[in-house]
Amino acid sequence: MIIELKKFGTTLISRQTGREAFSALQALLRDIKENENIEIDFDGILTFSPSWGDEFLTPLLNTYGEKLTLKNTGNPSVQATLEILQKIVGKNFNKK
Repeated sequence: MIIELKKFGTTLISRQTGREAFSALQALLRDIKENENIEIDFDGILTFSPSWGDEFLTPLLNTYGEKLTLKNTGNPSVQATLEILQKIVGKNFNKK
């Protein structure tokens, strides 16, 4: 399953909107097969804050672990936020 974050906007900055995006994703996650991987695509994202990422990515990482992969993470805002989240959560994200 590929999740394009730009569907939630290109400026992902508040905790509340991150929580809302994660809630909206729940319907799709119910259909995921046991052996299916989840790819989060950051293509087109301009700004990505730690608060949004914590509400959206942290639960995914905690639930799916190694099955979760991040791609197109070259944006400096995305890179900085991922580094912060990895330190806070104590787990690393798989990146393509």
